[in-house]
Amino acid sequence: MDAIILLTLTGLGLAALYFLVASGLSLVFGLADVLNFAHGLFLGVGAYATWWAAGNLPGAGPDGLGFVVAVAFGVAAGTLMAVLVELVLIRPLYSRTIEQVLVTVGLSLAGVALLQATWGADARPFPRPAWTREVTSIFGAQVPNGGLLLIVAATLVLGAILAFLRWTRYGLIIRAGVENREMVTALGIDVRKAFTLVFAIGGAAAALAGALGSVYFGTVSPQQGGSLLIFAFIVVVIGGMGSVVGSAYAAVAVGLLQQFVNYYGTSGLGDICVVALLAVVLLLRPQGIAGKAVTA
Repeated sequence: MDAIILLTLTGLGLAALYFLVASGLSLVFGLADVLNFAHGLFLGVGAYATWWAAGNLPGAGPDGLGFVVAVAFGVAAGTLMAVLVELVLIRPLYSRTIEQVLVTVGLSLAGVALLQATWGADARPFPRPAWTREVTSIFGAQVPNGGLLLIVAATLVLGAILAFLRWTRYGLIIRAGVENREMVTALGIDVRKAFTLVFAIGGAAAALAGALGSVYFGTVSPQQGGSLLIFAFIVVVIGGMGSVVGSAYAAVAVGLLQQFVNYYGTSGLGDICVVALLAVVLLLRPQGIAGKAVTA
């Protein structure tokens, strides 16, 4: 029983990490119709900015309020990077899908190379609060605090995004734009500002995933964003493109499936099962768990 509780909570921690990355991807594609393969760069920037701030920024550090300051700095850096990417590279390429893919893939590769050139290709120990290296006993299971931190953070981010989409003016514009962007434009609303805002939200969530994911793994590396981006795309497709709630459901399914199969099967089998789940969803429900069916 202890093993089941532990696997469930660690699986939910992994799911929370996937959701933080996938939520921004889902919003960006749903509104702007952009497959952003450079999304992992925002995660890497957030992780390395947090790592740098913890050791160099006045008032920041690996413990207490200093850790909050370091994470806030990382999130701000990731948000700024996302806004710059949208304004400089993506905005001139809306409705040009092939060029978008080429630019974002190229930016992703260049970003990893830049991080490697600046801080090296090897993983570096991540300065994290002492309490995140400890465990909490839950119904007899010793659960790592780093995973619990991810669960709390993802829950708060999900609630904040849903509240923003439901009760703010720009949230309503984004929701309407996801449903029918042409109609929103015809009403005289400048959706370009909404595009930039969506990229900023996605960048902030990815940067937070980079910072807290590094706490979870204990290290930071240039390849970290790319490896998590693969599973984030799987989560977005399973959940339904443009659906934040669908991404949350899919992230839970993917995280739990990986943990349980890897534990009771052989190492790596969980990843294969995730890809198999993706194939089944695409065959039986191509629009995803919470997506809407496309009618001819």
